[in-house]
Amino acid sequence: MVDVSTLWEVGLPLAGAAGGLGYAKARAPRVFWSLVGLPVAQVRFTMTYHSTMDVCGLTVQPSRLRAFMVRSVARRSDVQPVPPKVRRVRGSSTGMRVTLRLPAGLEPADVVAASERLRHAWGVHSVNVVETKPGFVELRMTGYDVLRRVKMPRRIPSGPMTVPVALREDGTAFVRDYLKVPHALTLGANQSGKSMYQRNLIAGLARLPVALVGIDCKRGVEQRGYAPRLSAFATTPEEASGLLDALVGEMEARFDLLSEFGVADVWALPEQVRPAPVVLLVDEVAELFLIAAKKDEDRRDRMVTQMIRLGQLARVAGIFLEVCGQRFGSDLGKGATTLRAQLTGRVVHRVNDKQTAEMGLADIAPDAVVAVTAIPPDRPGVAVAGDSSGGWSRIRTPELSAADAAATCAQYAHLTPDLPALAAYRPLAPAPAESVEPPVPLVKPIPATD
Repeated sequence: MVDVSTLWEVGLPLAGAAGGLGYAKARAPRVFWSLVGLPVAQVRFTMTYHSTMDVCGLTVQPSRLRAFMVRSVARRSDVQPVPPKVRRVRGSSTGMRVTLRLPAGLEPADVVAASERLRHAWGVHSVNVVETKPGFVELRMTGYDVLRRVKMPRRIPSGPMTVPVALREDGTAFVRDYLKVPHALTLGANQSGKSMYQRNLIAGLARLPVALVGIDCKRGVEQRGYAPRLSAFATTPEEASGLLDALVGEMEARFDLLSEFGVADVWALPEQVRPAPVVLLVDEVAELFLIAAKKDEDRRDRMVTQMIRLGQLARVAGIFLEVCGQRFGSDLGKGATTLRAQLTGRVVHRVNDKQTAEMGLADIAPDAVVAVTAIPPDRPGVAVAGDSSGGWSRIRTPELSAADAAATCAQYAHLTPDLPALAAYRPLAPAPAESVEPPVPLVKPIPATD
């Protein structure tokens, strides 16, 4: 009979280890994946790679030379199909990356179509396929749901106009690079996380030497806290109309500067004369389209025309657009679809109707529309990001309160450029609260006596 003390000495540490791993799997998935998940996934991948590729249809018939060498040198009559060659396997705290060299006859789309089958075969949470260069693809596997608790990676791409905003479902950072995608459209219903996306974007832009211009026609309730970092601010449609006119005037002045130096882009100017980049942040684009009376039609048409001009021409002048809204469709009025065509970057959160998802993504990534309609309401911040190349991915922004975003803007208020063309719309910085001394009593108190 086994001694009870031996069971106690052996069983207690094993139970403690099992309990610790169970706790890590629920509360610290990175630790659990690094200790248990990654070694198991690597062994499963190595042992089942050839058979998995075969059953998933990712093999091709060998070349005649290879078949001849197998029959002549290896003395084998059967020639096995050829899977993609594994070039590199790397593990990380969120998953595993595998670089494959595709054989002749396979294309990246074939691997993308089989990604769901690969996910189930290797027991990972997701498999994303990225083409790194012609003939090579990278399988980005994640061992757990990285979007459940967003933690930005340590390695984030950097650049003069690059802002990390969210986390992709493959564990990489989703960055807003204005030099590659100058204008963007962000859509989302109430409580979808759209405001959280804006906070992260503004907090990142506040750290850069750029001019931020805000248009918030809801009397500034969303962007008022960012006023110390804004070079211009409009809170009504009337102010927005004048501000857009001033921005177009600034754009035309920069065109004159480019013509004077004989260059076609503001980044080609000498640094000492290069104007500061400008990012226009429109909080609710529908407020610029909708009118309450017929007399406002001329103002609405002018605002839409000016925004379309900025979208078409302002990139080379260093002026970029960030347009946000709850809903966007052709029923907003004349010029809506034309403006949308200029906004190449698209981020769509949970929406109230399928038409908004189609308006945001159907023209660049039709497959992403289904992913948008599947976003659950209990996961705010989850969105689908697409671009004009046809690719898309799920993202989620880290939690950032409005107070923290406002504090960041106040901290970097000294970076706010002074643009003379927009000086009339410069928001007034809130005056610091003065300390109020307690009132002096007029009657001298008499101490109590026994």
